[in-house]
Amino acid sequence: MLQTPSGGARSGTAATDRELMSIGTVLNRLREEFPEVTISKIRFLESEGLIEPQRTPSGYRKFSAGDVERLAHVLRMQRDHYLPLKVIREHLDAMERGEAVALPVVGRQRTAEDVPEPPGRPTVARIGRAELLAAADIAEGDLEEWESYGLITPLEDGVYDAGAVTVASLVSELGRFGIGPRHLRLMKAAADREAGLVDQVVAPLRRHRNPQTRAHAEARAKELAALTMRLHASLVQTALGVRLP
Repeated sequence: MLQTPSGGARSGTAATDRELMSIGTVLNRLREEFPEVTISKIRFLESEGLIEPQRTPSGYRKFSAGDVERLAHVLRMQRDHYLPLKVIREHLDAMERGEAVALPVVGRQRTAEDVPEPPGRPTVARIGRAELLAAADIAEGDLEEWESYGLITPLEDGVYDAGAVTVASLVSELGRFGIGPRHLRLMKAAADREAGLVDQVVAPLRRHRNPQTRAHAEARAKELAALTMRLHASLVQTALGVRLP
């Protein structure tokens, strides 16, 4: 298992070509602990300033062992502590300055109860309303407005799944560019349609009496979700005539 960074030099420091890794190699190393991580996720964390891989003259990313450790630490803090990227970045920067800093506590921490049972359907990690507001650094009025537009929906018992933190953080960031919740209804509707398509494909497997078949349905759903997300991103890039790093 990958270890947390020890507060050494930030990613991007000099390393020999033999020590550097491609993004594909990094992905394979991370997937041992984080099976759902994707290349797009790694690129997103880079765009947010969490890592700074080196670049070849032709523009390809090259990662050091320190980059991989830092990535693992970021993913672990998101998964286990539901921390927003801003808080994670500040925490890591403080560590690299040699400061003795305690791990920030925002929202409910991940426990063994949050780990899904292999044969059945995954257990959803949950957080309360106050924890969501704190983790996403948003106001009560913002959350109420986003709920009215269907962008965030509480579960039956009034709590939220951990993914709501990510949604809230992204909606907040888009708001800085003047993109409000009414503009995002189309995106939510498109996401619902994509989810419905995936559900339609895996529904027969989920209804199967064999637990292994039902477990296979979840794996297939994740695979299809990743493919639809990649297609969606590619279609948006093509429509805008831009190419993301």
